[in-house]
Amino acid sequence: MSVVPIASPDLRAVELSWFSALCSDDYRYLGVPDGALRSSWEHCSDIVRTAERQGFRNILCPSSYQVGQDTLSFVAGCAPITERINLLAAVRCGEMQPIMLARTIATLDHMLKGRLTVNIISSDFPGEKAESAYRYQRSREVVEILKQAWTRDEITYKGEIYDFEGVPTDPARPYQQNGGPLLYFGGYSPPALELCGQHCDVYLMWPETKEELAGRMKAVNAVAERYDRRLDYGLRCHVIVRDTEAEAREYARELVSKLDDEKGEAIRARALDAASLGVSHQARNRELADMEGFIEPHLWTGVGRARSGCGAALVGSADQVLGELEEYRKMGIRAFIFSGYPHIEECEHFGRLIMPHIETCSLPHEYGRMPGNVPDTPLGVGERK
Repeated sequence: MSVVPIASPDLRAVELSWFSALCSDDYRYLGVPDGALRSSWEHCSDIVRTAERQGFRNILCPSSYQVGQDTLSFVAGCAPITERINLLAAVRCGEMQPIMLARTIATLDHMLKGRLTVNIISSDFPGEKAESAYRYQRSREVVEILKQAWTRDEITYKGEIYDFEGVPTDPARPYQQNGGPLLYFGGYSPPALELCGQHCDVYLMWPETKEELAGRMKAVNAVAERYDRRLDYGLRCHVIVRDTEAEAREYARELVSKLDDEKGEAIRARALDAASLGVSHQARNRELADMEGFIEPHLWTGVGRARSGCGAALVGSADQVLGELEEYRKMGIRAFIFSGYPHIEECEHFGRLIMPHIETCSLPHEYGRMPGNVPDTPLGVGERK
């Protein structure tokens, strides 16, 4: 039984997504740069192709100003080299004039024949230190303008930041006609929950205890109910899965065995979201963890020592990880965005050990209204032996 009403109540399958390390976040040993794993078109597009081969249904393409590649250009490049996997493009609201952004997203959606999803991000820009209320107001206005561009003949919008009158939307109509791409969103502050509950489709969370996650789901659901809406829920998490728990835990120890704490702190500090509320909760997880870094029996916080943002990993045998996924699913979580180090190798471990035993789908947009984005024949369904 789910802890909150969800947009996909009768959907047993889950959307399993992987992560393409556009922002120079790929390592053999955390905090130790590896030239072969640096952010490049060649390496990151290999991650995308590997994820598609392994049966993942979506892949997050993150955004950063200080390191890595441009997200939307990268997603465009992935259109002709993929066939089935969705591309979850991270978009920082305000980086691009919103009508131009609507046209860019619509173009990408046509290139991908509806395989585009969008991760809405509210953040500072380089050299900017804006108040949280302003950033979320900017994000709200961008999202509301995008929705006009994708559903109306013209844009007429008067906000605190943007003001448009009668702008035609012909160039901005996406391939997905009934509302445009699915919007994923994460944030913990009241303005974040308000924006997600009113306008977005999937509420993404970073790993915490199940009790904390349930509380966050209930909080954003309360907002969604005020607007007569229901959301789907997602978890962004790292993973280390092996044939045995001992092997998985040994690899977790090895992954951080060469990490210098000062280097880890520098990596965390370079992110523009380093001081956000969500990041502070990830830091608190590390403080509450046991001596080996576990805050729950299979949730390890060691990744956060050298990473801002999502800072914990599911660690265990295939049976243990499958058990955790089933517990999350029963809570109402329908989308999982995983990553691991190195990203290609861990993607293959997950594909071998987990994918044959779990039913997957692409999340529907308002539960099945888009022909290209509804549950279809499950990939890799079977019983765990």
